Amino acid sequence: MSPAATLAAAAATTGPGFLSPTGVEIAFVLVGLATFGAALVTVTTKQLVHAALWLVVALGGIAVEYLLLTAEFIAWVQVLIYLGSVVVLLLFGLMLTKAPIGRSPDADSGNRWIALGVAVVAAVSLVWVVVDAFRTTWIDLDGPAQGSTKVSGEILFQHWVLPFEALSVLLLAALIGAIVLSRRNEPTDATDVTDASDKGQR
Repeated sequence: MSPAATLAAAAATTGPGFLSPTGVEIAFVLVGLATFGAALVTVTTKQLVHAALWLVVALGGIAVEYLLLTAEFIAWVQVLIYLGSVVVLLLFGLMLTKAPIGRSPDADSGNRWIALGVAVVAAVSLVWVVVDAFRTTWIDLDGPAQGSTKVSGEILFQHWVLPFEALSVLLLAALIGAIVLSRRNEPTDATDVTDASDKGQR
């Protein structure tokens, strides 16, 4: 066997390499950088409405990443649940609480370094877990779709039932939070109304 054939056989057995990225992989990296930038602006801007809009861009970028990973069903769930529900509830919460449109000094809690440390630790842990779990796993983009509804449903409801049910509480929690933030302290009975009128006359 010639040296060229030996190298070709070795490359075929070892799988794709990082030094020869495909167009999909390049697009994945570019979209990931754009998503990371949008997420960074989301947590650093002092304008609450702008933060909500940049969050839409970040979540949309994640949906595109799912599409590039041939997970069409998860991508549409990302769009319907997060872009179509969570962000809408967030915007309603901002409107009902009369949040300032411009810059808001109250948006900065003064814990940037603590938040940055927690974010770095979480990112490193997540990257380490993902790389360790899928180090030798490659997706065949030319083969059958791995993220179809059937495949995702079988995996989700066979091995990830409890996490799925736990995440289903997310929308309920967001809805309850929006209701609590939008409530007004109004008198509930005639006694409270009388007391309030007496105080106003005094």
